[in-house]
Amino acid sequence: MTGTILFDPLLPWGAIGVLGALALIGVVLALWRGLSGWALRALAAVILVGALTQPSYQVEDRAPLSDIVLMLVDQSASQTLAERAGVTEDAATTLQDRLAGRPNTEVRRINVGDGEDDAGTLLMSALNAALAEEPRARIAGILLLSDGRLHDLERAPNLPAPMHLLMTGKETDWDRRLIVRNAPAFAILGEPVTLTLMVEDDGAAPGDATTPLEISVDGGEPQIFDMPIGESFELPVTLPHGGRNVIQFTVPEAEGELTDRNNTALVQINGVRDRLRVLLVSGEPHAGGRTWRNLLKSDSSVDLVHFTILRPPEKQDGVPVTELSLIAFPTRELFLEKIEDFDLIIFDRYKRRGILPAIYLDNVRNYVEQGGALLIAAGPDFASADSLYRSPLSSILPGEPTARVLDEGYRPAVTDLGQRHPVTAGLQGAETWGRWMRQIEVTPTPESEVVMSGVDDRPLLILDRVGEGRVALMASDQAWLWSRGFEGGGPQLDLLRRLAHWMMKEPELEEEALFAEATGQTMRIIRRTLSEEAGTVTVTRPDGTTEEVELTEVSPGRFEALYEGPDIGLYRLSEGDQTSVIGLGPAAPREFEQTIATGEILEPVIDTMRGGVQRLEDGIPTIREVSAGRPAAGRGWIGLTPRNAYETLDVTQTPMLPAWLVLLLASAMIIGAWLREGRN
Repeated sequence: MTGTILFDPLLPWGAIGVLGALALIGVVLALWRGLSGWALRALAAVILVGALTQPSYQVEDRAPLSDIVLMLVDQSASQTLAERAGVTEDAATTLQDRLAGRPNTEVRRINVGDGEDDAGTLLMSALNAALAEEPRARIAGILLLSDGRLHDLERAPNLPAPMHLLMTGKETDWDRRLIVRNAPAFAILGEPVTLTLMVEDDGAAPGDATTPLEISVDGGEPQIFDMPIGESFELPVTLPHGGRNVIQFTVPEAEGELTDRNNTALVQINGVRDRLRVLLVSGEPHAGGRTWRNLLKSDSSVDLVHFTILRPPEKQDGVPVTELSLIAFPTRELFLEKIEDFDLIIFDRYKRRGILPAIYLDNVRNYVEQGGALLIAAGPDFASADSLYRSPLSSILPGEPTARVLDEGYRPAVTDLGQRHPVTAGLQGAETWGRWMRQIEVTPTPESEVVMSGVDDRPLLILDRVGEGRVALMASDQAWLWSRGFEGGGPQLDLLRRLAHWMMKEPELEEEALFAEATGQTMRIIRRTLSEEAGTVTVTRPDGTTEEVELTEVSPGRFEALYEGPDIGLYRLSEGDQTSVIGLGPAAPREFEQTIATGEILEPVIDTMRGGVQRLEDGIPTIREVSAGRPAAGRGWIGLTPRNAYETLDVTQTPMLPAWLVLLLASAMIIGAWLREGRN
C-alpha cells in the first residue's frame, strides 16, 4: 500500500495564489502596525487558503505486475542454412528457461517465418504486432534471434525497452551470388539486347578471380563462359525466336559457400518483331485492292511495298513505255535480290502476264520452302489458263483450281477444323456475317487444312506448311465486302491479322503448341491442338522430380490445367513431341539474395535504447538488470530494464481539511487574535 497527498482546488490555482498574496499582505501590515495578533491572523489565512486547495490523503492498494520480455525467433528460409536453425532453437530454449526462472518476468516467444509473395523476413512487422498486444509500460527488453537479414526495417517502432540481436551465422561464412542488373521484358528479334550480369562474393570468400558461367536458352544445352568475380559483365543476347524466351544463367556451387540458391538467375524475355515487311502485288485494279492496302497500312508495324499492274503488256494503245508507270516495276530486285527481306508476299488477283518470268516465281517457291510466307487472294484469274497454279508455284499451293467460278451469294463459315485452328478459332457472330458473292472452286491437297468454307461447304480458306514456310489460299476476292459493312460485314480485320501472324510463325498462333502462363507460384498449362484429345502433361520440377497433370478442354482445340508449383525455379513441360519451359518466381528468392549474417542493418534501431549485437557462436550471453538510459549490453551480457509496473486494486481518499475543521480552526484563530489585541 502507498499513500500520497492530492489536491482538488475549489478555485483555479491562479485565483488561490492571488488570495494567498492578499492574505500575506494583510499579515505584513498587521506586523508593521505592531498588532500582537498577527501570528494568529497568519494561521487563520493559511487555514482558509489551504481549505481552498482541498487537500486529501490517498491510499492505494497496489498489486505488482511482472515484466515482459519479447523474444522474436527468426524461422525464415535463410535461417535454414548451415546450422543456423539448430543453433537458433537451442538458444531460444535456453533463454526462455533463464528468463522464466527470473522473478517477476514473463516471456513472449514470437516465431517469424517468411513473408507472403517473397516479401522476405518481416521482423519489424512482427514486433509491431507484438507491441500492439502488450502494455508498453511492462516491456523490459526485446530479444531478436536472427541472422539480421530483415526486409522491413522501415517499419521499425519506437522501442519501449532495450533491444538485442543475438545473431546466428559464423564469421567464416561466405557466399557467392549471381546478380542480373538489367533484363528487359521485350526485345526485338534479330537485334542483340544487352544484359548486365555480376558475380559477387560476400563474407570470408576465398578470393577467386573468375568462375564458370553456364547459359542455356529454353532449357537447352548450356554454354559455358569464364565470368570475372566482382565486376559487371555486359552480355549481348540475340533471341532465337518470337514469344517467350527463357534464359537461365547458372554459376556452379563453390566449395564451402553457404548455398547455391542464389547462383541461378532466370530471365524471361518476349521476342517481338520490329517491323513486318510485306510485298503486295495486285494483278489488276479491283474493289478489294484498296482494302488490302488500307488494312496493311493501318498497322504502324507494317512496312508495305505495293505494286498494282494497271496495264497488261499485251495491250496496244500507243502509250510510250516510259509513261506506263510512275516508277519502273523492279521485278529483278524484288524477286531475286531482295526477296529474303520480306516476311510475307501477297498475290492479290494476280495472273501470269509475262511480267514475272517463271524463274522469278520459282524463286518465290524457294523462298517459301526456306521459311517464307505466301498468301494468295484468288479471283477469277486463279481459275483461268493464266492462273498462278500453272506456274512453278503449283507445287507449294494448298489447292488446285477446277476452273469453275461460283458467282452466287453465300455466308462464309468456320469448319470443324477451323473451330480448333488458332487462325479462325473463336471468331464470334458467324450467323450475322455478311455474304460474299464469288468463290473459286478448288480441290485442297491432302496435307492442307481447310479452316473456312463457302458455297455448299466448298473450301474457302486453306492453310498449309511447305518446307520451313507457310502458304495460305483465300479462294475468293470478296473479303472487301466485310470491310465495307455489306449486310453487317464481318471480322475481316481480325481474320487477316491472325492469318498474317500465323504465317509469320508467331508462337501464340501455332496450332500445335504447349505453353504456360505464370501468376506467382501458379501456372496455367495450355495445350493447343487440332486433335480432339490431348494427353497428360509431364511437369519436371526444378529438383528433377516429375508429375503428371491431366488437362481439361475449355474450348475446341484448347486444353488447360492449373498447377501449383511447390518450388521456385525452372519448370519443364512435355506432352508428346511438344515441350516448353517456364520460370516460377525469382530463381533466387529474396531470402537468398544476401545470406551472410550481419548486425549492421539493425544497428540504428538497436542504438536508440543502447542495446547490443551478440554472436551466438560466442555463447549465449548472461542477463543483467540495468537502469533506464544506461548501456544495456556489454561483453558476454545483455541487459533488461525493470519496469516496476503495478495494478491498482483499491483507492481510498481522506480529506485533510474537512469543512467543520476549517470553520473551527479559522474561527478560533480569528477570535484569538481579536481577544489578544483587545486586551492590549
